[in-house]
Amino acid sequence: MSALPSRVTIVEVGPRDGLQNEEATVPTDAKVAFIDRLSDSGLTHIEATAFVSPKAIPQLADAEEVCTRITRKPGVVYSALVPNIKGYGRATEGAELRDVAIFLSASETHNRRNIGCSVNEAFDRYREVAEAAERDGVRMRGYVSTAFGCPYEAHVPIDRVVDVSRRMLDLGVQQVSLGDTTGIGNPVQVARTVAALAEHTPVDTIALHLHDTRGTGLANALAGLQTGVTTFDASTGGLGGCPYAPGATGNVATDELVSMFEQMGVATGVDAEILLQSAEIVAAAIGREPPSRYLKATRATQARAREESA
Repeated sequence: MSALPSRVTIVEVGPRDGLQNEEATVPTDAKVAFIDRLSDSGLTHIEATAFVSPKAIPQLADAEEVCTRITRKPGVVYSALVPNIKGYGRATEGAELRDVAIFLSASETHNRRNIGCSVNEAFDRYREVAEAAERDGVRMRGYVSTAFGCPYEAHVPIDRVVDVSRRMLDLGVQQVSLGDTTGIGNPVQVARTVAALAEHTPVDTIALHLHDTRGTGLANALAGLQTGVTTFDASTGGLGGCPYAPGATGNVATDELVSMFEQMGVATGVDAEILLQSAEIVAAAIGREPPSRYLKATRATQARAREESA
């Protein structure tokens, strides 16, 4: 095994990516409580919501209210996804955020289905956002979806992923996060893709946004770690899903990722127990247990210990 980094950064996307596909409306109070508890865990970056059309994603219609009601803890970055200049204005003016994220796909078909335009048209749209961010001193992050496979086009060539990622970096994003949108990627593919992109940009500008659809989320994270990646997006409790992969689990669980890294001697600075408490806040709101295996195993072990000590 190659030398591993001593520390990694987890970007918590549960409040946005973890909730956006939930059918039951999560009350604003629960979202605020969820984010506030996450803020106590040691996480340094929380993606709180997305400033998208309420018609497109009704679950996130309360984006401004969530951002104005959360308790912003010093040292924690609070960000939001923005699809265009209108969303950028809502995020930076109405919600007073200083960090935003833009998104597009490596595959043309998914990009058209997901945001209604071609990849080139998406770059034209985001150029206006990038200019505003540079003017306002707002930090910008970029997501490249379908980086390891597309639900419509299947295979996505690595050189295509590299090209789209480089164009996004040229646009002004500080970091590009490669997304395994339907969890179809494998560890060798992840390592090869990261290595190919790292030939053109420092590896610390590359992050991984992994889904656990086929149970390979942690394995793919390890492959990324061994290739030099030190920033990973994850959703507490494994909340989330994908409209292109019905019935599938969501993002790789933050608590599972933290547990694995810490046991390997790679520091995260995150308290896993507080993550579980955070997941349980949302579980109560959506009426079901999150899919995290770490959550299930930890709570079962704790319950048995209580029974034995009674």
